[in-house]
Amino acid sequence: MKRRNFMKSSVGATITGATLINELFMNQLYGYAAGTIPQTDIPDRFNEFYMDEGHSRAKDSTKRLSFLNKPYPVITALLGRQTPQELIADAGNSEIDGAQGVVISLDELKPEFRNSDSVKSIINSVNLPFMFYYYRSDKWGKNSDDEREELLLKAADAGASMIDVMGDLYDPSPMQITRNQSAIDKQKRFIDKIHDKGADVVISSHMTCSRTTEEVVEHMRTVEKRGPDVVKIVTVVNNEAELAEAFSTTMTLRHELKTPFIHLCNGSFGRPHRFICPTLGVSILFAVPSYSENSVRTIPTIKEMKTVLDNIHWNINDIK
Repeated sequence: MKRRNFMKSSVGATITGATLINELFMNQLYGYAAGTIPQTDIPDRFNEFYMDEGHSRAKDSTKRLSFLNKPYPVITALLGRQTPQELIADAGNSEIDGAQGVVISLDELKPEFRNSDSVKSIINSVNLPFMFYYYRSDKWGKNSDDEREELLLKAADAGASMIDVMGDLYDPSPMQITRNQSAIDKQKRFIDKIHDKGADVVISSHMTCSRTTEEVVEHMRTVEKRGPDVVKIVTVVNNEAELAEAFSTTMTLRHELKTPFIHLCNGSFGRPHRFICPTLGVSILFAVPSYSENSVRTIPTIKEMKTVLDNIHWNINDIK
């Protein structure tokens, strides 16, 4: 399947409000989220809006967008909702705010919407590449890793640009990385299946502790050998020394890895790293459309992240 590259503009490019914020379109979008507009209607209305405004949004669903082969970092909206209508509304708002990609948690999507048609309706709603993940925190029940594989393959079939594969898929392990050769071989076969469907793969690991630069490099090199297109790790930083180590780690990964990487941090000192790491070599970053009363504010909003990147005027990848 031929893949169409993501937009070629730099991270600082501005999309004018006059181009995108159209009262009629927004009324339709929110009407869709509220259930007053049929689910099948909004993609066509969105296409019409783009064509009317002089955009070249492709209607050919066989050409999928990509997170790769474009200027990094890619600001990616982190979304988790229970229905396609809510996700479509969030994706539309995220695109207007400046997101250049969308990542969706399938953990929160209601089981009745975990099908190809629902996923396609979400992917076709905006002109952005989509990444999907399905971790072990399912809101609606406990599922096996084989069931995760099945649903993620459905997302790839539906046109997902990238699939997130847990580093300990098929073998829940400390630091979310399996060392079991049988599980590793099964991961490799799964990655091959995703690639055969035309999607890219990120292998990810999340942990609730800090890690040294040496530990992170060893971890990322290990999962890199399994054949993904991107490798990802999320650790925790809770003091000044750990934050300093995290900055050093990000810059070291840039030299030590062959594939694009995502290195992010949670914790009480994680927020500064979230803003600076995109300038130090991180290829894809995550931001939220807005905060709710229960939000953990380590992760920046899309508007906050875009403001920083639009005004910092520096990236380590530009240094000769």
